[in-house]
Amino acid sequence: MKEFIEFISKHLVDAPDNVSVVLSENSDKTIELTLKVGAEDVGKVIGKQGKTAQAMRTLLTAIAAKDGKRAILKILD
Repeated sequence: MKEFIEFISKHLVDAPDNVSVVLSENSDKTIELTLKVGAEDVGKVIGKQGKTAQAMRTLLTAIAAKDGKRAILKILD
Protein backbone atom coordinates (compact mmCIF):
# COMPACT_ATOMS: atom_id res chain seq x y z
CA MET A 1 0.00 0.00 0.00
CA LYS A 2 2.82 2.37 0.84
CA GLU A 3 4.46 1.80 -2.54
CA PHE A 4 1.13 2.36 -4.31
CA ILE A 5 0.61 5.78 -2.71
CA GLU A 6 4.25 6.72 -3.40
CA PHE A 7 3.88 5.74 -7.06
CA ILE A 8 0.73 7.80 -7.59
CA SER A 9 2.07 10.80 -5.68
CA LYS A 10 5.41 10.90 -7.46
CA HIS A 11 3.65 11.00 -10.81
CA LEU A 12 1.38 13.87 -9.75
CA VAL A 13 3.98 16.29 -8.40
CA ASP A 14 6.74 18.39 -9.99
CA ALA A 15 9.36 17.40 -7.38
CA PRO A 16 9.07 13.63 -6.85
CA ASP A 17 12.16 13.61 -4.61
CA ASN A 18 10.18 15.47 -1.92
CA VAL A 19 7.52 12.75 -1.66
CA SER A 20 7.60 10.60 1.45
CA VAL A 21 5.06 8.15 2.85
CA VAL A 22 5.14 6.89 6.43
CA LEU A 23 3.21 3.74 7.30
CA SER A 24 2.03 3.08 10.84
CA GLU A 25 -0.29 0.38 12.12
CA ASN A 26 -2.53 1.64 14.90
CA SER A 27 -4.19 -1.66 15.64
CA ASP A 28 -4.63 -5.07 14.05
CA LYS A 29 -7.07 -3.77 11.46
CA THR A 30 -6.14 -0.11 10.98
CA ILE A 31 -3.28 1.20 8.86
CA GLU A 32 -2.43 4.89 8.72
CA LEU A 33 -0.44 6.32 5.83
CA THR A 34 0.95 9.84 6.10
CA LEU A 35 1.86 11.52 2.82
CA LYS A 36 4.24 14.46 2.79
CA VAL A 37 5.06 16.42 -0.38
CA GLY A 38 6.75 19.74 -1.09
CA ALA A 39 4.80 22.89 -0.21
CA GLU A 40 4.33 23.81 -3.87
CA ASP A 41 2.92 20.36 -4.72
CA VAL A 42 0.26 20.01 -2.01
CA GLY A 43 -2.45 21.39 -4.30
CA LYS A 44 -1.60 18.89 -7.02
CA VAL A 45 -1.98 15.96 -4.64
CA ILE A 46 -5.24 17.27 -3.20
CA GLY A 47 -6.71 18.29 -6.55
CA LYS A 48 -9.67 20.49 -7.36
CA GLN A 49 -12.23 20.29 -4.58
CA GLY A 50 -10.22 17.41 -3.07
CA LYS A 51 -11.15 14.99 -5.84
CA THR A 52 -7.63 13.63 -6.39
CA ALA A 53 -7.12 13.00 -2.68
CA GLN A 54 -10.54 11.37 -2.44
CA ALA A 55 -9.75 9.09 -5.39
CA MET A 56 -6.48 8.04 -3.75
CA ARG A 57 -8.32 7.30 -0.51
CA THR A 58 -10.95 5.26 -2.37
CA LEU A 59 -8.32 3.12 -4.08
CA LEU A 60 -6.42 2.70 -0.82
CA THR A 61 -9.61 1.58 0.94
CA ALA A 62 -10.20 -1.05 -1.74
CA ILE A 63 -6.66 -2.39 -1.44
CA ALA A 64 -6.87 -2.54 2.35
CA ALA A 65 -10.26 -4.27 2.24
CA LYS A 66 -8.69 -7.19 0.38
CA ASP A 67 -6.56 -7.81 3.47
CA GLY A 68 -9.50 -7.24 5.81
CA LYS A 69 -8.04 -3.97 7.08
CA ARG A 70 -8.98 -0.29 7.19
CA ALA A 71 -6.67 2.35 5.73
CA ILE A 72 -6.46 6.05 6.49
CA LEU A 73 -4.54 8.51 4.29
CA LYS A 74 -3.38 11.79 5.81
CA ILE A 75 -1.84 14.48 3.63
CA LEU A 76 0.44 16.89 5.48
CA ASP A 77 0.74 20.54 4.48
